Amino acid sequence: MKTLVVAGAMWGGQLMLTTEVENFPGFKEGIVGPDLIDNMWKQAESFGAKMIFEDAASVDFSSKPFKVMVGDKVYEGRTVIIATGASARWLGLESETRLRGRGVSVCATCDAAFFKDKKVVVVGGGDSAMEEALALSKFAREVIVVHRRDKLRASRILQERAFENPKIKFIWNSIVQEILGKDKVEGVLFRKSPSNKEMQIVCDAVFIAIGHKPNTEIFKDQVEMDERGYVSTEDTTKTSVGGVFVAGDAEDYRYRQAITAAGAGCKAALDAQKYLEG
Repeated sequence: MKTLVVAGAMWGGQLMLTTEVENFPGFKEGIVGPDLIDNMWKQAESFGAKMIFEDAASVDFSSKPFKVMVGDKVYEGRTVIIATGASARWLGLESETRLRGRGVSVCATCDAAFFKDKKVVVVGGGDSAMEEALALSKFAREVIVVHRRDKLRASRILQERAFENPKIKFIWNSIVQEILGKDKVEGVLFRKSPSNKEMQIVCDAVFIAIGHKPNTEIFKDQVEMDERGYVSTEDTTKTSVGGVFVAGDAEDYRYRQAITAAGAGCKAALDAQKYLEG
């Protein structure tokens, strides 16, 4: 089968922002995320897959062959596999954007080592936030978790680990209003609820961990999705459009692991092959 991979300008997904990957089979000592992606890319190319490193602008699944618009070109396919993944959610603050890479991050495994013996803030209360806080505690002097509710949403085991960690402290019922600093992060301004009292923390970094959103905007009105934007499936990787399949974090909001995404990719490829044979 002739296979085209529209990899995107920022190709490689979340693994490109990950350091050690220790839960992917075949690597006894683990592997760095970008190296894992590079291995996958070269393997796919060796079997004839063609890669283009541009973003898909839109799609048309209303008739066959399906159309994918990339720049001023239109690519046609008898099947399409959606594997656009997900991206970390941001707070939407101007200061957050301005200080990104200057103390603002969404990846503790990538950036924790830069803040050895420093004081850092983690925003969030789910599994991602607790994983970030625990990873940061290996390097930072102090980790402050700022959460908008009065209790965590994280799984019980992660909560227990965080509460037992002497470096991790919590500020409850608080919403971040601003990240302070001109050229680098110097602190956080937050508002307490229900008093509406504003308070500040002096810190060296802010890690945003408030979840992810699927990268599925261009598929809106083309395939069925849930209210959060995740592509809906019918029987494994099949979408609401015959011949269009989905794999990875564009559909999976539960597991969100490299290995589960790779496994889903295998399923989607087999489903696409069976569809073409039929």
